[in-house]
Amino acid sequence: MTGENTATAYIKHHLTHWSYGSGFWQIHVDTMLISILLGILFSAGFYWIAKRATSNVPSKWQNALEILVEFIGAQVQTTYFGKQKSIAPIAFTAFVWIFLMNFMDLLPVDWPSFLASLFFIDPQHLNARTVATADPNVTLGLSLSVFLLSICYSFTAKGYKDFIYGFFSQPFGIWLLPLNVFFKSIESFAKILSLGLRLFGNLYAGELIFILIALLPWWAQWTLGGPWVIFHILIITIQAFIFAMLTIVYLSMAEKMH
Repeated sequence: MTGENTATAYIKHHLTHWSYGSGFWQIHVDTMLISILLGILFSAGFYWIAKRATSNVPSKWQNALEILVEFIGAQVQTTYFGKQKSIAPIAFTAFVWIFLMNFMDLLPVDWPSFLASLFFIDPQHLNARTVATADPNVTLGLSLSVFLLSICYSFTAKGYKDFIYGFFSQPFGIWLLPLNVFFKSIESFAKILSLGLRLFGNLYAGELIFILIALLPWWAQWTLGGPWVIFHILIITIQAFIFAMLTIVYLSMAEKMH
């Protein structure tokens, strides 16, 4: 019974956020810090590579960046048919930033506690989760941002008259306006939920499995953890790619003239 209580407390400790405030206005401080720091690292790192780019013999970092830029650019060319020039940078940013946040899931689950002990902080009193995309506030926030961008792009491409008319007249015609608004609202809500919850569900499940593996004896951790890490590298990459691709698709659909 004691062992079960210890395991339950361990899991609860690692799934509890470092938070500030309460209720609707509660802020997950650990999520904010990790996501902002990774965004700064991503921006500063790529700026450093771009400033040192050369047309002679490129560095390994420049080669990697060029491959990634060309890869995202190819996806945009084959998927997006609008006129906005910012689609590729948006998709590139989404892919890299989400991948970095996902990558934090590969770090040992106890490394925040280890860092706390170095600063003479009792790890038991420090609740900190390091996988920002395992927090639905982040994933749903990202999906809501994509939805708002799609509205802005649709408004820009169609103009306010066609945008408003399309919203109220599709898919059944202007005479069934209430039904159109109802289905349009459901469609928009479903896009936000599916885009955000897909990313959250995969990363939350991965984080939980790593926590469960950490409860096993050390020899079992290596036996089960090694294959899971290799498999999870594929998962975190695919999830970042799916989010970036759906961002391109939704923004392309928003500009289509019916």
